[in-house]
Amino acid sequence: MSDIAVVTGAAGFIGSHLVDALLDRGQRVVGVDNLRRGLRANLACAFGHPNFAFAEVDCSEIGRFRTVLRAMLPGGRADVIWHMAANSDIRAGADDPNVDLRDTFLTTHETLRLAREFGVCRFAFASTSAVYGERSETLTEDSGPLLPISTYGAMKLASEAAISAAVAGALDRAWIFRLPNVVGARSTHGVIYDLMQKLKTNRAELEVLGDGTQQKPYLHVSELVDAMLFIVERADASLNVHNISSRGAGTTVRFIADEVVRVASPSARIRYTGGDRGWVGDVPRFTYAVDRIEGLGWVPTQNSDDAVRRAVREAAAEVLGV
Repeated sequence: MSDIAVVTGAAGFIGSHLVDALLDRGQRVVGVDNLRRGLRANLACAFGHPNFAFAEVDCSEIGRFRTVLRAMLPGGRADVIWHMAANSDIRAGADDPNVDLRDTFLTTHETLRLAREFGVCRFAFASTSAVYGERSETLTEDSGPLLPISTYGAMKLASEAAISAAVAGALDRAWIFRLPNVVGARSTHGVIYDLMQKLKTNRAELEVLGDGTQQKPYLHVSELVDAMLFIVERADASLNVHNISSRGAGTTVRFIADEVVRVASPSARIRYTGGDRGWVGDVPRFTYAVDRIEGLGWVPTQNSDDAVRRAVREAAAEVLGV
C-alpha cells in the first residue's frame, strides 16, 4: 500500500499544489479544508484521482476533525500530516487577531493532538519568514531572538514551538519550512494577486501600497512544493527547520508593479501611496540564507525575478483572462 498523507488546507494555494504533487508520486491523500479561502476548483485534478479523498472541515474544531479522520483514514492510520492550513492574509489578522489565533495556531494545536491520537509520527509544517520579525541581517535558521511584528508571524512562531514540544513527546520527526513570498497559479492573496484585482476594477490606474522599494525573495509555488518534498525525503533529524528561497536580495515591489502593468494593462498609470511598507505587520525587506537547504542538494531553477514574471503571466490569465 502506498503512503497515506493527510493534507490540511488542501484546497488552498499551496495545499492544492502539494496534493497534486503527492498524488503524482503515488501517495494516497486525505485532504481537508474549511474552504474560507480555499476553493474546490483548485482540486479539480485531484477529485478525479482514485487515491484522493476530501472533506470540508475546520481543523480548529477538533470534534468534527476527529470524526472525519476516523471515517476517511484506512485502518485509522496515516504516515504523515502536511499541515498547510492557516490564515494567509496578514492584514486580516492585523484587523482581527482572533483570525490568526483560530486559523493558524489552533489549527496547529488541534492537528498535533489528533496526530498523537492517530499515531501519526511525522509532521510537516508550512511556516513563514514572518517569524523572524524585522531584522537587517541575512536571516539564517538560527537567527534570533524571533520577534514577529504581525499576529500572523506570532501564531506561526507559536505553532513552531508547539511542534518542537511534540517532537519531544509524540512525534518521531517534524519538518518546519520557513517560506518566502510564494507566487503562482491559484493564489488568493499577495502583491501580484492584489495588483491584478485592482486592475480588474480600474485598467487606467494601478494603486501600489508603499513607495515600491520594498524588496523580498519570491519563489514560484511549483518550486516550493518541490523543495518541501525534497526536504522531507532527505532531512532526517528529529526536528528539521529550513528556509526555502532563491539566493539574492529578491525583487522590489516597483519591479512587480511594472511587470503587472506591462503584461496586463500597458497604458495604466502606477500610483504609489508612499511609505516604506504596505500595511501594519508588513516586513518591507528581508534576505534569506539558504545554505542549509542547498547543503541537502536543492536549488531552484528560477531566480526571484523569473518567479515573479511567471506568476504575473499566470495571474493575468486567471484574473483578467489576458
